[in-house]
Formats: sequence, C-alpha cells, structure tokens
Amino acid sequence: MTQSRGLVLIVEDERHISDVQRLYLTREGFGVHVEADGSAGLAAARRMHPVAIVLDIGLPGMDGIAFCRALRDAGDWTPVLLVTARGEEADRILGLELGADDYLTKPFSPRELVARVKTVLRRVAGPPGPPAGSNGRLSVDPVSRTVRRDGEPVELTATEFNLLAHLVQHVGQVFTREQLLAQVWGYPGYRDTRMVDVFVSQLRAKLGDASPIRTVRGVGYSATATAPGP
Repeated sequence: MTQSRGLVLIVEDERHISDVQRLYLTREGFGVHVEADGSAGLAAARRMHPVAIVLDIGLPGMDGIAFCRALRDAGDWTPVLLVTARGEEADRILGLELGADDYLTKPFSPRELVARVKTVLRRVAGPPGPPAGSNGRLSVDPVSRTVRRDGEPVELTATEFNLLAHLVQHVGQVFTREQLLAQVWGYPGYRDTRMVDVFVSQLRAKLGDASPIRTVRGVGYSATATAPGP
C-alpha cells in the first residue's frame, strides 16, 4: 500500500500495544515509526518530522511529559496525542498544558486511536475561514493560521488556534463546552468537558489581557468584540 497520509511517530514501550497501533495506522495509509523510550522518540521526532506523534506518558528514561515539554520548548508544534494507562487527571491536564493536542486513556480501541489521529490532522489543516481580521489587539488569520497580539506573533497549537478562531468568528455567540467539543474537536457526545477548560486557560495565558474569551457562568464560553486595552 502506498503511504500517502504522512508519517506517524509512535513512542510506546509496550511492544504488543505499539504493534497493534502500527497495524491499524498502516492500514489507513499512514507511514509508522516506533520508538520504545522517550529520548529515542524525541530524537526521531527531530530527525523524521512526523505529521503526528502518539506519545505514551509512562515511558522509561524521558517520560511523555518531559518529551512534550522538550518538543514545545524547541518550537516544534507537531500534533501530539497523549496515551496514559494511569487515567489520572493531573497527568492529562499537565500534558495538555504543555501543548498536547489530545489524549487517550488505556485501554482503548485501536480504531479510536486512528479516528483521533485523523481528527487531530484535520484540525491542523483547519476549516476554511473568513479573510484575516482583528479583534481588539488581536489579529487572527485563518488562512495562514497565525495570531498576532499587538503585532507580535503568538505561538499556538493547532487545537488552540482552532478554538480561538472559532470563538472569534462567532463574536457574541455563547457555546457550551459540549458544543465546542463537537465543533472544534470533532467529538460529538464526548463527555470530558474539562479539556475545553484547559485549552481556554492556555489561550488566556498566552494572550494575556488581549484575550477576548469570556466565561458565561453555567453555560460555557464566548468571544467579545474587543479585548480590554493595555
């Protein structure tokens, strides 16, 4: 089969799990490279430039959290799908705060993994959007997928950008967390709405007082027409 979807890097120390992940991703047309520890995985990411990384948190040597931190600190925004067996919210949230795009908790269906990888890659491509526009001190360009605050670029993950663009393109409209998971993440019916809160928090931290996002208590989030001035 001709590999046409790009290379996915799997960093997983349990061979039976990575073998199944490789099998299902390969069937869907992805090239796959597997590493069993964090340090080797990070080197492979820098060398091979994958389209996405499936990253186990509980790795020997450099764990998934340290891997994700090193990747983002180097300015590499390759989409990362975290995998954890622990099911601990603290691990998941820390990974998301460090720039991971999504997560799965073991055990999970390999078909679910493939679906999540495809969804993350669709987010990187992004939906078609209106021409570049501004919102107060922010400039959001859906075509080049860039954000500037007071003229200076702001580095966002694919998911962070899509969430901000979605809210800014619908100024004043209030979205529930469930609606945002369906419309931005592509996960209708997904129950872990805490993920939305984490990404909103990350956006606010990166945008500072230029953030247009407001919380509508008991409902969800919306974007105001302009952010507060400096």
